[in-house]
Amino acid sequence: MRRENRTFSELQVGDSAELRRVCTADDLFVFASASGNHNPLHLPGYDLDQDGRQDDVTAPAMWVGSLISAVLGNILPGAGTRYRSQKFEFLGRAKAGDDLVARVRLTEKRDDGDVVLATTVYREEPEELLLKGEAVVTAPNTKIEYEAQDIPGLVVERHRHFDALVARAETLEPLTVAVVAPEEPNSLGGALLAARHHLITPILIGARAKIEAAAKDCGQSLDGIEILDVTDHAAASNLAVDLVAQHRVGAVMKGHLHTDELLHAALRKENGLRSGRRFTHIFVMDVPGLAHPLLVTDAAINIQPDLATKIDIVQNAIDLAISLGIAQPKVGVLSAVETVNPQIPSSVDAALLSKMAERGQISGGLVDGPLAMDNAIDVAAARTKGIVSPVAGHADILVVPNLDAGNMVAKQLTYVSHAEGAGLVMGAKVPIILTSRADSAKARLASCAVAAIHHARMSALVSAARDGAR
Repeated sequence: MRRENRTFSELQVGDSAELRRVCTADDLFVFASASGNHNPLHLPGYDLDQDGRQDDVTAPAMWVGSLISAVLGNILPGAGTRYRSQKFEFLGRAKAGDDLVARVRLTEKRDDGDVVLATTVYREEPEELLLKGEAVVTAPNTKIEYEAQDIPGLVVERHRHFDALVARAETLEPLTVAVVAPEEPNSLGGALLAARHHLITPILIGARAKIEAAAKDCGQSLDGIEILDVTDHAAASNLAVDLVAQHRVGAVMKGHLHTDELLHAALRKENGLRSGRRFTHIFVMDVPGLAHPLLVTDAAINIQPDLATKIDIVQNAIDLAISLGIAQPKVGVLSAVETVNPQIPSSVDAALLSKMAERGQISGGLVDGPLAMDNAIDVAAARTKGIVSPVAGHADILVVPNLDAGNMVAKQLTYVSHAEGAGLVMGAKVPIILTSRADSAKARLASCAVAAIHHARMSALVSAARDGAR
């Protein structure tokens, strides 16, 4: 981007400029490192009240104030500007995720080359004046034109959301999980890692000889772990489902076998795992730089879902997001366009899903669509298109049109944005932990944590309902 400054002679009283900025969790880490202010009030991941939760992370007041310097140095007056003084009055607090607007307005030109500017910072939604003040700067006398530099984005911490989920799950009773065919090091290692973190108590179902060989390959001990020796994958899958019916396990985990074999057993008519909803797959993705986990659905089970299937896809994702601590999940239903086009079925489905949520046929979250990918997750893109919605730019859940699109979105986030995804099948009587051969140990661990957290919440709801019926 080509930029040029405004020299003292060019400046006029009444001139104004503004910049828009989304406050991210990474901004707060970078500011803490640069300033040395490590106040935990301003750092994601700290629980000040020791209640197992963290309220919205508050941005340091001076970080908000620093946005004014960006306007002065980049636009008005621009390159060559030197600060003389700055007064601030802080009226409100910004937090991670807020959309902020920093504005300056020239109020006085002085004979010595200084100029005075009124300065403000607003939060856009809900609208609130956070800061007001006055800056005195020496304006440049020399015209400067330059190419604005693209400063590389900083990713200061990976796995922030996964680490938080694991820490939360570690406070729960371990979830007993039937692990089907953990017959190679990755699938076995993920289950054993989750056991070491006290997230699950695994029951290993598969060929004992292969399981023991895998344990040897990854240098792990199987002492104290129950192994059910079943060499056939279909039989192992059916035994895992039997253990659910017998109330011996609270979840099923895929090991080294085809997904279809496991789901075939789960969908059987007698003592299967059907719950009345369709089985749907959800990726809980930890995207570096994003202030919250991002759920993507359905990218693994439903190939070309119709409207009825999408209703369950949306509701299952909302239920899981609530379990993960998102009080009112924002659901962006994706299409190629932002307006309803009868020639694009996904746009029609998106509009219908939105209206069904408004009427209470889908509950627990805010649903909006059709939204293109950029408008669902980027505030600036939504603003440029003139989309006014509490979901646009803030989506916690992305509902894709079909499996092709979901697979592409998930892999783009993984391989381009360096995200990692925890995989879970919802709609069954118990969570089905669905991992792939390419998943890292962290992703497998997070998948177990997500299952444990969701199972704990659902069990609590069932207990509360029983107590209320007595």
